[in-house]
Amino acid sequence: MPQNLPKLLIVTGLSGAGMSSALKALEDFGFEAFDNFPLFLLESLMKRTAADAGPVAVAIDVRSRDFDAQQLLQQTRALGGQILFIAAEDSILERRFTETRRRHPLAQNKTVSYGIAQEKSLLAPIREEADLVIDTSELSVHDLRHVLRGHYKPAHTQDMAISLLSFAYRRGVPRQADLVFDVRFLRNPHWDAVLRLLSGHDADVGRYIESDPDYATFFKALTDLLRIVLPRYAREGKNYLTIAVGCSGGRHRSVYIVEQLQKFIESLGFASTAEHRDLV
Repeated sequence: MPQNLPKLLIVTGLSGAGMSSALKALEDFGFEAFDNFPLFLLESLMKRTAADAGPVAVAIDVRSRDFDAQQLLQQTRALGGQILFIAAEDSILERRFTETRRRHPLAQNKTVSYGIAQEKSLLAPIREEADLVIDTSELSVHDLRHVLRGHYKPAHTQDMAISLLSFAYRRGVPRQADLVFDVRFLRNPHWDAVLRLLSGHDADVGRYIESDPDYATFFKALTDLLRIVLPRYAREGKNYLTIAVGCSGGRHRSVYIVEQLQKFIESLGFASTAEHRDLV
């Protein structure tokens, strides 16, 4: 992972090549992102950016007001910035414009191929001096994200934030849940007069749940599954994942399992939060 990210990263390139997708990925990596930014405001933006603020990604292309390739190069270098150029083959760009029925910004009343040719000519000096050129002709959105991660994702940031949520089935399954696990089959502390008033946060409740003969097998199977799927979700570019665990009352079993899962997930290096929706 890169350790020294540019304070200013200019995102430019050919229309239809994926600049918007690149800017979105950079924003997810912690960059403050600005799209279709006027060139004449670039210096003011950087002057107003605090010295301890995170990196800034600015998309400037032929759509931008007062666009000028040479001036963009001069300002970027003067501000100590870098340039990321997003490109694609002509045939791919033509197909993308045809499929989306968008008008090329430089085509006006002419063909898409004419607009692409004009744009390539205008941007040639920038592509020649770009710090990184990414050709997206054979890249999916996820592939592009993977490439950008390798160049611009800060080493200290997590790929995916995980939210753990316990709930009571009698109050409904959380709509935001990506994965739902039902633990109502485990021994229920509710039926113990002493444990009933406690919650899954209490050690006595935890020992009671773990005394279920199937608990250890179940929890190992659950963590083995998460050990496989969590890194795969992260590699696919998923930024947020909600795992919900439900029991009858949302007080004992689901709370305890969520707390144990959080310890396991954080041992894998993922950031996580735990919330107990129905614990009252």
